Amino acid sequence: MDPTNDPNFTPPSLKKDIEPTLPSYKIPKSKPIQPLVLADLGNAVDAPPPHPSTKSGRSTPAASIVDPSEYSSEIPKRHEELAGSSSSDEERTINPEKQRLILPPSVMVQSSQIADLEEVPQGIQRQAKTLDEYVFPTHRLATTLSDDSKYPLVIVACGSFSPITYLHLRMFEMALDAITEQTKFEVIGGYYSPVSSNYKKQGLASAHHRVRMCELACERTSSWLMVDAWESLQPKYTRTALVLDHFNEEINLKRGGIRTSTGEHRGVKIMLLAGGDLIESMGEPDVWADQDLHHILGKYGCLIVERTGTDVRSFLLSHDIMYQHRRNVLLIKQLIYNDISSTKIRLFIRRGMSVQYLLPNSVIRYIQEHKLYINETEPVKDVMNDKND
Repeated sequence: MDPTNDPNFTPPSLKKDIEPTLPSYKIPKSKPIQPLVLADLGNAVDAPPPHPSTKSGRSTPAASIVDPSEYSSEIPKRHEELAGSSSSDEERTINPEKQRLILPPSVMVQSSQIADLEEVPQGIQRQAKTLDEYVFPTHRLATTLSDDSKYPLVIVACGSFSPITYLHLRMFEMALDAITEQTKFEVIGGYYSPVSSNYKKQGLASAHHRVRMCELACERTSSWLMVDAWESLQPKYTRTALVLDHFNEEINLKRGGIRTSTGEHRGVKIMLLAGGDLIESMGEPDVWADQDLHHILGKYGCLIVERTGTDVRSFLLSHDIMYQHRRNVLLIKQLIYNDISSTKIRLFIRRGMSVQYLLPNSVIRYIQEHKLYINETEPVKDVMNDKND
């Protein structure tokens, strides 16, 4: 911590009454920490015999005499071999029945760290696994505007979410802040729409797994985010333009939009939430159909979260269709940069590394229970050039 943040900070050279540190006798003595060496493995390995001088009766300068009991390079191999600060054997004796078992750190998320994965929180509507049983989720969709002077807006994020990360969650919150501060719209709901299993992408888990992970990520952490499985249940890849049409049909056509405080029904604007990398892909030849871009940008609109390494503003200026619909595009700047990548998450999992604090514990536990991403491989080029998917 920076001492200069102290309101009463005075440079040490000018301060005469510096508070003293604790005296040595108040600090418990401890053995020095040393790196693992061959001698710590037990018996000597390829070690020369002791030098004859160590067994002779020669006198040794007092300064070079070292008490072996004072220092030790032995590394404890089990918890019971750890010694306390006291040198008394009686004081170090611990009753095994009274000792609580504490294991070393692990990349595994324990059940005590999360709620039961199958426990459905009150008021939560989980998605079906078949299209015949599908019901559009509305359990967190506002039914009445809180400010009649504003226009209702629903945010939709399409993607693989394999797995969902804290960046995917943060994108919605950043969008909410930007809309609240910069526009006359009021957000009434947000949806994740995971792509179907027919979307051929390296590292893509089955659709029902990704839908479930998205549900676990937001059902206990958010008051306005939901997961819609319609796109993931389709027998083939569904274009983003059609996915937005689906939300418009469910919210505006079937449900009549949202009511104002006077009971009037008002249409809801649907907008696509995307990262700068997705928007740049719209400029690649023969990737996005022009009519789809006109449909998405012109009829719905796009919320673009800027990411490291992407120059979205220059791209908007250069792209004819996006520039044409620039007033229906809102750029969202990351005030705290977050570059968590699903690709790197999968890589960490394959390498047995910890992914805690990169995605919710419930998602990590789900990945562990279903052994996702462990026995898969991805091209080095894809891992090195990941786009924060």
